[in-house]
Formats: sequence, C-alpha cells, structure tokens
Amino acid sequence: MGPTTLLEAVAYFSNPANCREYMVPRRWPNGVVTCPTCGTDRVTFSEKHNRWQCAVHHAKRQFTLKTGTIMEDSPISLDKWLPAIWLLSSNRNGISSWELHRALGVTQKTAWFMLGRIRLAMQDENTGGKLGGEGREIEADESFIGGKVRNMHKARKMRAQKSGGQKGDKTIVMGILERGGTIRTKVLDNRKRHAVEAELRKHVEPGSELYTDALQSYAFIDDFNHQVIDHALDV
Repeated sequence: MGPTTLLEAVAYFSNPANCREYMVPRRWPNGVVTCPTCGTDRVTFSEKHNRWQCAVHHAKRQFTLKTGTIMEDSPISLDKWLPAIWLLSSNRNGISSWELHRALGVTQKTAWFMLGRIRLAMQDENTGGKLGGEGREIEADESFIGGKVRNMHKARKMRAQKSGGQKGDKTIVMGILERGGTIRTKVLDNRKRHAVEAELRKHVEPGSELYTDALQSYAFIDDFNHQVIDHALDV
C-alpha cells in the first residue's frame, strides 16, 4: 500500500528500496527480465549501484528505474520525482509550480519543468481526440485570471486600463469538461463568439449535450444540444 499523505510520500520515497518496490511492478509487471536497449534476458541487478546491467556489451547496457521515462535525462532524483507525481495525481484541481517548489524544496524553475513532464506522461492514447459524443454531457465556462487592477502599481495599472478596460490585463481561461472524465483548458484572447466557438468545435464532438452559462457567445452554436445552467463546470 502506497503513501496517503504528502509527508508519508516524502518519507517513503526517500528510501531507494521503496522506490524500486513501488515502480518495478508498475513498469515491469513480470519483473525486470529484459534489457530495454537490446531485449536480452541476461540482466542482473546491483543493489550497491541501484541499477541493472545487461550482460551483452553495447551502449546503455546499464539502466535504472528512470531509463525510458520522462525522468531519464534529468539530474533530479526519484525522491523528488515520485512525491511530485504522487502530489499531482492526488490533487483533483492540480497544483502549481510554486506549490511544488514549496512542498519539495526545489526551485520554482525545476518544479515547472517537472510538472510539464508529469502532465505529458499522464496523457493517454485518447488525449488529443475530441471530448463527448452522442448523449455525453459537456460543460464549458470561462474565467478571468489575475490580480485586480486597483491593487496594481500605478504604472502597471495605467497599462492595464489602456489594454483591457475594467478587466485590465487579466488572462481569459476557458475550461471544457466532460462529466466524469477529462477537463481541458485554453487561454483565449477574448470571449467573443468566434473564439469560444472555435475551441468548442476543436475539442467537442458534435451531438454532445453542452451545458454553459448565459453568455451570448454560446447562443448560436448549433452543433450541440445546448442548455443554459446557472453554474457551468459546477462539479
């Protein structure tokens, strides 16, 4: 049984033996029986060096738990990678690079790099395809992300007011959720119909049950069974 809290995850994965115990059955259900480079079954494990070695002489005859993964070409150790993976996968709303930076004691730049790799690895064969389909329920909504104009420094406030009026220079983020499934987000330049409609057509199958708020940008999209609700993305 794996860790259930961040504190447990950090303590558990600080032990290389625990990392092996956790990762080997997930990567190699039948055990480490072949070399990932040449495919031979003549491999041995060195506990002293915490790696496996192939008996056949070739490049990359030694390999570790990181070989062939998103972690392979980074100097970041497993005692950082595995708690980061645990933390991201156990948080429904995700985490930011600043949160990861504070939780693991790595730099924010390193945390940003790790999150990018982990999110890439968490994609499956269906990622990139459209959400929904006949009878499936989709929710869509958008929000303004960023600080309030009145709290900005005077110089930045003036730039914000020139560029965006009352909303200042906040970023518009659109979210599209398949109920019980995947959510996708996209930064938009504006909330006009052409921008909203383009994202829906790109990510949602025609015929889906589409639930949105009363924003008029959604009112004329006829590829979906559109219904207006009070709170889109209310999950």
